[in-house]
Amino acid sequence: MKDVLRLIRNTLSMTFRKKRNFLYYLGLPLIGIFIAFLAYGGNNVNILHVGVVDGDHSKITADTVDFLNGLDNVKLTEIPQSKMRRKLANGKLDCVIIFEKGFSDSVRSGNPAHIRITSIKGAEVTKFIQSYLYQYIDHIASISKAASGNEQAFQTMYQGFQKSAYKVKTINLQDLSKSNDMSYQTMGFLIMFMLMSACNLSELILAEKENRTYFRLLSSPINAGKYVLSNVICNMIIMAVQVALTLVAMKYVFHISMNISIWQAFAVMFLFAWISIGISLMIVSFSNNRSAANSLQNLIIVPTCMLAGCFWPVEIMPKALQKVSDFLPQRWTLETLDQLQTGHPISSLYLNYLILLAFALAFFLLAIYQFSRNHNTQNFV
Repeated sequence: MKDVLRLIRNTLSMTFRKKRNFLYYLGLPLIGIFIAFLAYGGNNVNILHVGVVDGDHSKITADTVDFLNGLDNVKLTEIPQSKMRRKLANGKLDCVIIFEKGFSDSVRSGNPAHIRITSIKGAEVTKFIQSYLYQYIDHIASISKAASGNEQAFQTMYQGFQKSAYKVKTINLQDLSKSNDMSYQTMGFLIMFMLMSACNLSELILAEKENRTYFRLLSSPINAGKYVLSNVICNMIIMAVQVALTLVAMKYVFHISMNISIWQAFAVMFLFAWISIGISLMIVSFSNNRSAANSLQNLIIVPTCMLAGCFWPVEIMPKALQKVSDFLPQRWTLETLDQLQTGHPISSLYLNYLILLAFALAFFLLAIYQFSRNHNTQNFV
């Protein structure tokens, strides 16, 4: 065990002797947070700019406009109909409400009509304003029906309705989907950086074989098993620090909530760290030198991360590519985190954990088998 600890200390010392490696191993994972923050960050509260064309010029229309003007996050502007299309086209208005002549009479008759809502942004905008506007108009129509044509009764009930404490208040709720998207994207970039870090650390094996350091080590009491074990432990230490640093920065610096505890996210990413090491050892086992390892790394890591949804939601990809992503460990890692965020208990995700363990075991076994067949530079195991 002393030999392994000495190798670990020596590897870490050699790795971080170059100051740029601090930035590479510990700084790059934080870049994923910046990218996700820029992509999904910003104020959740938007102001809806609504234009009003009053072609009716009645008291009911004026009261309706006053009601809309009192809504939170809604800014009303009265405009002539001739300017409606131009203001919608240049984006100065999100939608326009048109009160045509006869609107007041239709409401008084109990059958509201002669009102239109126009928008080039679709139902996302019109449904919001309709939900408030139509409810208000229906209240007035109900008063008219209750008055049964009695003008005095209508005016009494209508004035009482206007003076009542009836108010509509909008409350801004926290958009959990936005924070989930930010954390999902951050974990996607972290997965890619973990794979890159694992491959670079495992390439030290090839580097020391090329400069003959590996053979000098084997001439001492240190055997190949201890040497590879020390490399694996170094990998785990660095990736554990990467994950912990990223999660802490997300929660306490950028205030990005994952809606799950840090230890749950850490456990999933720690499990993926074993997969990263297995993939890196597999790449090294199939490579005769560092140039070949770098080529395999570029061929495997970036394309599989793209297919797994590390850079964008997998749902936007064609169905055929989505099926391919089901065979990638990155996809299963992100899927496990996503299900934890949506409230699934850990006990219900045992299949996900078993699949991730199976990926790690498969990569390790494949690397061990390939190392055992490599007779050019002696066996690693």
